[in-house]
Amino acid sequence: MRNIVQKGWRPLLVIILLFVIWEVATRVFEIPAWLIPSPSQVVDEGISGWSVYEHHLYSTILLTLIGFIIGTSFGILVAICLHLIPTVRNMFYPLIIFSQNIPIIVLAPLLVIWFGFGMLPKLIVITLVCFFPIAVSTLDGLRQTSTELMHYMKMAGASNGQIFWKLEWPHALPSLFSGLKISATYSVMGAVISEWLGAKEGIGVYMTLASSSFRTDRVFVSIFVIMALSLTFFLLITALEKWFIRWKSKGVENSG
Repeated sequence: MRNIVQKGWRPLLVIILLFVIWEVATRVFEIPAWLIPSPSQVVDEGISGWSVYEHHLYSTILLTLIGFIIGTSFGILVAICLHLIPTVRNMFYPLIIFSQNIPIIVLAPLLVIWFGFGMLPKLIVITLVCFFPIAVSTLDGLRQTSTELMHYMKMAGASNGQIFWKLEWPHALPSLFSGLKISATYSVMGAVISEWLGAKEGIGVYMTLASSSFRTDRVFVSIFVIMALSLTFFLLITALEKWFIRWKSKGVENSG
């Protein structure tokens, strides 16, 4: 935590400086609030309008968490299957790459046509957004296991299950958490995009209503809320990474 504080004050100082420049520019050039509101106006709207977007925020958080859990679980399961069955990996790995060439914003309306306006198409969007980083990073981590340690365990008579759970899986955790951090930030944007499809509540709905009514201050509130959610999920995954991969930091300290 001390390292985070020591390293984090410089980016925070830059952000504060940008907000100061933004505030001064809107006042000096007398920019209309409907065009570009000042940071103080955005903060005022964010505080005074809490009751307006509170339920939208909770809806987005719930949708994001459910979609993130499903996408993460599916990505890890697929990565393990592709790793353990090389024939299946050779057959389906290119399809996983090709799946990322389909724009989500184009696929989303089709999901609504196929599955309606319920939660299912929204969860599919978030799952697709989270799946690829998890699957690819986990598979790469599993394939980068030390060959020397692999030969040593085989010589010691370890079974395939023991090799996977005691060697390959622990060494894949750093790569897995790298994918989790990417998916954590993507999941929020995926939830917002899915809410644009026709949801009844959510930050995406709040942003759409604000934009259609030229409430630019509320649009910026939505943007800042999305950024805050993404940063919060990222920090949570980072904290979990440090808790789960304590062996790596201990190894670095001992080698130093």
